[in-house]
Amino acid sequence: MKEKLMVVWISRDVEKAINMGFMYAKNSKLLGWWEEVEIVIWGPSAKIAAENKTIQKELKEMKEAGVNIKACLACAKNYGVVEKLKDLDIEVIYMGQPLTEELKKGTSVITI
Repeated sequence: MKEKLMVVWISRDVEKAINMGFMYAKNSKLLGWWEEVEIVIWGPSAKIAAENKTIQKELKEMKEAGVNIKACLACAKNYGVVEKLKDLDIEVIYMGQPLTEELKKGTSVITI
């Protein structure tokens, strides 16, 4: 089984996202700390990702480093940002079941 890290980003705090969650996720992939790394944009972070250019730059860099990035479709709909997130090449899907499956498999999950 692959060692996988899932970072669930729910915070509106841009500094916390960049200086903790994103930094750890990107370095985890680049330095091989985890085989697979995934960021899940959930809740208020969907709006931040769709509107903040600094966050968008960070997301692009993480994607280029090999981090998988997904966003919760229900949340993106609630904030009216589905198309904006898709335009950023982010997979936008309902995340409840995928998160549940990862938790049941024992995937390491951190929330910021």
